[in-house]
Order: sequence, then C-alpha cells, then structure tokens
Amino acid sequence: MAHENYYRLGVFLGMLLLMMLWEALAPARRDPVGRSWRWRTNLLLMVSGSLLMRLLAPISLVALAQVNQQQSFGLWYLFAMPYWLMVLLSVLFLDMAIYWQHRLFHRIPLLWRLHQVHHADPHIDSTSGLRFHPLEILLSYFIKLLLVFLLGVPALAVLLFEIILNASAIFNHSNIRLPALVERPLRWFIVTQQMHRIHHSQRVVETNSNYGFNLSVWDRVFGSYCAKGRKSDAQLDIGLVQYLKPEQNTGLAFLLSLPFRLVKDTTRNDKPVKR
Repeated sequence: MAHENYYRLGVFLGMLLLMMLWEALAPARRDPVGRSWRWRTNLLLMVSGSLLMRLLAPISLVALAQVNQQQSFGLWYLFAMPYWLMVLLSVLFLDMAIYWQHRLFHRIPLLWRLHQVHHADPHIDSTSGLRFHPLEILLSYFIKLLLVFLLGVPALAVLLFEIILNASAIFNHSNIRLPALVERPLRWFIVTQQMHRIHHSQRVVETNSNYGFNLSVWDRVFGSYCAKGRKSDAQLDIGLVQYLKPEQNTGLAFLLSLPFRLVKDTTRNDKPVKR
C-alpha cells in the first residue's frame, strides 16, 4: 500500500497511452469536431477534479481501509471468511455500487445536472473517460468512502477496485472497435466500447441503458441492458442535443458552470429498454 500512487498512476498512464495509440492507428469513428480542443478540455476537467479532491478529500480510501483493518471494523468482519473472499466480494460489491450510483445520477435531476457534463461530449474517446465535473468526482468519493467504512473493505480491494475502475473507464470509452468474434463474447463479462457507446447515444431510451463501468452483468441482472441501438455503431449519434455547438464544449468555464444553467432536457428519465 505504500506504493499505491505509483500503481494507480502507472496503470492509468499505460492504459491511456495504449488506447490513444490504438485510436490513432485504427479509429472506430470519425471525430466530428477535432480532438485537440476536446483533449484539452477533458484533461483540464480531470485536473480540476484532482485539485478539488486534494483540497476537500479528508483521507484516501486506501488509508481508511487500512484503519478499518487494524480495528477489524465493518460488516465483513461479522462473518468468518478468508481474506481472499473478502477482497473478491468487496470488489464485486463496489462495482455494483458504482452501477447504481451511475443509474441514480441519470434518474435524480440534481445529480443529472452534474453528470450531463460527461454526456455533453459530442464524440467519445479515451479522454471522455476522464471527463467528469469535479463536484461529481467529489460526491462519488464520499459515496465510496461511506461504503468502504461501513463494509470494512480491505485496503487491497480498494486499490484493485480503483485501478480497475479507472482503466475500465478509459478502455470502454476509447474510439476503437473490437472484432465481432472478440466483442460479442467479451461483453458477457465486461463493458465493451460498442456496448458503452449506446449509453452515449442522443436517444433517451438508449442513454438510459448500459450503466455498467466495468462488469456488464449488472445491466443484465437489473434490466438495463441494451444489446444494440436503433442505429449502427458507426452511425450512432453521440452527445446531448442541447449541447452540440462547439462553444458549449470547448471552454472549461462553460462546463464547470453547466450544472448551474437552466436548460430543459428529458435525458434523466429512466425509461425501460427494449432488449
């Protein structure tokens, strides 16, 4: 755990560079607006979120988990189970919790105001997995903090989950297309690019589907899985229709203020998805 930051940073940079290289060599879709300003804006949002976390996050999740372990505090410690099972169950439970967090951010109007910053991107690639409003990042941190504290999640499980979550976000947002022979069986286990692009569709019924970030099982279990959009993956319309103008996505100041602007939309309605 002493080298937590090195592990997280190493996997993060490795996955980001790998996906960027893959996108450059074999992009799945044409970027309609140009990646230079999109990359700048998305990366600046990530830096803004990191700075806010530095200022307001009282303790790292791994550090909290270590304190819990020392005190044997949390729900898991009420049961006699081996350490490896505790780690496995913790990672699975946290992944499911992020699924429901994501779904609630679509359902609850106040939370959608924050999350729409992510969906306003008119094209998605590996940097879109970093594009979240700083307040959403902070709120997500406190949700995970509460879960880690109450469950007694082991420090190793927290570290593994955070690494997997960050890598998955970059992977499934990347502008690549896996061969059908690989993609179809793979999406039974993890969220693929084609599966997640449906979630970024301009159609409300498709936006409100495929909420998973890592494991795809939660969408199937909780009835939010959408196998294919009305349009093909190559023709899918990405983004939010009310934020398609370049000036609405190029400026950091605009995106930071976006949750506080009054814009009518219906994309938060959690409608059932046809399977």
